[in-house]
Amino acid sequence: MRKKVNLLILCCVAFGFFYLFFTSKEQHKQASSEQPQTKSIPLPDKTNRVESTTDTVLVTEEINTDGLEIPAHTGQRLTRHLAYTLLYNEKHEQAAWVAYQLTKKETVRIYDRSNDFNEDPLISTGSATDSDYKRSGYDRGHLAPAADMGWSATAMRESFFYSNMSPQDPGFNRGIWKRLEEQVRTWAWENEAIYVVTGPVLTANLSQIGINDVSIPNYYYKVILDYSQPSVKAIAFLMPNQSSKADLQSYVVTINELEQLTGINFFPGLPDKQEEQLENQRCESCWTWSPYRVRAERKNKHQTESEAVQCSGITKKGNRCKRKTTDPSGRCYQHQ
Repeated sequence: MRKKVNLLILCCVAFGFFYLFFTSKEQHKQASSEQPQTKSIPLPDKTNRVESTTDTVLVTEEINTDGLEIPAHTGQRLTRHLAYTLLYNEKHEQAAWVAYQLTKKETVRIYDRSNDFNEDPLISTGSATDSDYKRSGYDRGHLAPAADMGWSATAMRESFFYSNMSPQDPGFNRGIWKRLEEQVRTWAWENEAIYVVTGPVLTANLSQIGINDVSIPNYYYKVILDYSQPSVKAIAFLMPNQSSKADLQSYVVTINELEQLTGINFFPGLPDKQEEQLENQRCESCWTWSPYRVRAERKNKHQTESEAVQCSGITKKGNRCKRKTTDPSGRCYQHQ
């Protein structure tokens, strides 16, 4: 009888040990993959917005700009592709951020959009899949836009990895988010090169889609740095995941505000004084706001004019788009 009691006690102790071990491991996984939580996310209030009185920031010392776009990532594994780097968040099955440099030369498209979505082979735990988004009502929204990757066949192909996708409202993805992407390309054209960090705001208790529980972010951000000497400038945006006809300036925030919201340290490679100035700057007048004019200039300079043809894109209803286009890809602006 005593042997049976001792055996029973030993089994109970062993069970308790394994329960505590696996529970602690799961809690650690959740804690390590979660961005800092926020109780609420305030949208930029245009009526109360005050533009910075400071202009661009002077460059006072030489720095190594290699990897300048990469946020702080101590102890975290990065995934590097040809044109962009990302930090993958396994809990939310999407990137916490995607960072890349975009040059003037890279804004000239050589390769067409592929629309060939694939799992990212470099994500060891597996990324989201086609089935997660199928019939979900959400677009497979690019974080690093495909239109920024047309300078390379490899870059274009890798831009369609699911690690670079996030569930976006169709009106958002094809509307104001697309307008912001076009504006960023204009800035790359005008400033020779810029550094871009973009991603979703990942918080607790987000709705999900698919068998892999892909989180649906409520907000997205984009941070842009122009480090052209002799002066530099930066700007940040925070946008709700919904359709909007507002101007882009309505969503400008400071980098410091975005850092407090996301817990991400942007541009840690900058000298401390420069970083502090740029992160507290909200200088809309430091930037131009004319994406369509510059797009036309790129076309006139690098493409041959041709007669307008019917767009080869397919609508959501499965019909061919009725718009006319002179773009060499044969696609209108909405299907590029």
